[in-house]
Amino acid sequence: MEVLLSKYRYGQPANRYLQDLKDLALPVSPGTVAGGLQKLAPLFEPVLEALYIQQMKENIFHNDETRWEVFEEIEGKVGTRWYLWVTRSESVIFYCIDPSRSAAVPGAHFAGLQNAIVIIICDRYSAYKKLARLADNIILAFCWAHVRRDFLDAGRSFPELNEWALDWKERIGNIYHLNKSRLEHWEPELAMNEQSGEFTQCHQDLQDALQLIFDEATRSVTQENTFEQDGARIETPASTPPLSRSARIKQKKVYQSLLEHWEGLNVFVETPAVPMDNNRAENAVREPVIGRRNYYGSGSIWSAELAAMLFSLFQTLLLWKLNPHHWLYAFLQACAENGGNTPSGLSPFLPWTMSDEQREVLSRSLPADSEPTAPDTS
Repeated sequence: MEVLLSKYRYGQPANRYLQDLKDLALPVSPGTVAGGLQKLAPLFEPVLEALYIQQMKENIFHNDETRWEVFEEIEGKVGTRWYLWVTRSESVIFYCIDPSRSAAVPGAHFAGLQNAIVIIICDRYSAYKKLARLADNIILAFCWAHVRRDFLDAGRSFPELNEWALDWKERIGNIYHLNKSRLEHWEPELAMNEQSGEFTQCHQDLQDALQLIFDEATRSVTQENTFEQDGARIETPASTPPLSRSARIKQKKVYQSLLEHWEGLNVFVETPAVPMDNNRAENAVREPVIGRRNYYGSGSIWSAELAAMLFSLFQTLLLWKLNPHHWLYAFLQACAENGGNTPSGLSPFLPWTMSDEQREVLSRSLPADSEPTAPDTS
């Protein structure tokens, strides 16, 4: 249990944990740990399947992916770079490991969707765009934090664009502010046309501000195209400071990207439950990334799959504010009582099916001088 928590909850390399045991005169060989982990992995597979089934019932998802090294050669794969994909919904955080970064990976994950229409909040990576083109029931909501980053990156790359970038940073910040004000008056159980007058006014203010952004981006790109048609040299309007050709090209690319993704950037307007950015998915990959920095990935395919499985389990438990120590102790104890097999009934171990009493027990902190308390599974 401690090995699982040490590595997959806290990101500690297994060799450091083994060194700690050795210092306590309790030496354990790496092979023993690896063999034990392989034997434990099948116990969690039914739980992972339950997480997946639950997630596919939901309709708003946050997606992201990050590199993950897997140091095992496979046919047709050059190098050790794999990818850890995360899908976060209201009740589940689900990870999968794959050698590919193609649309086939999220396509396979979302093949089990049960709702007619779902929304995926994501960055502008082409795999998600392809997924949406192939699946009529998927709507993409793009991330305003990435748009904000586009402007700031342009300002850092070209000092002459810095003032322009900071101005756009402020405008996007105002969109966040207007949306926050709107959500303060939002009643989720009511339709948009049934909301309060305060919500309606904030909603209109938000739409007006977005329209101004759209109009200016459109006007800027149109002017740029006019300048380009007049000749090879790009002119600058007299009312603005002169910019270098490279700065103007960069500025145009930022505007074009904003307009190209405008529909996805506005999903949150008519669906207030959708956030403006994908920060929840990016936060979900933070702890695995810490582990990746500490133990450089996985030494084999089975260990990579185990990592994704336990990341899914522990992060979902934390999403429900459950103590992984308590949960893992209770689960492994139940497995031992079932002859070393996964319990036939998983209800006491799934956050959305366990009783309020069980959830309260498993959410307690763990005193240093006590053992975890197993919930009543009867």
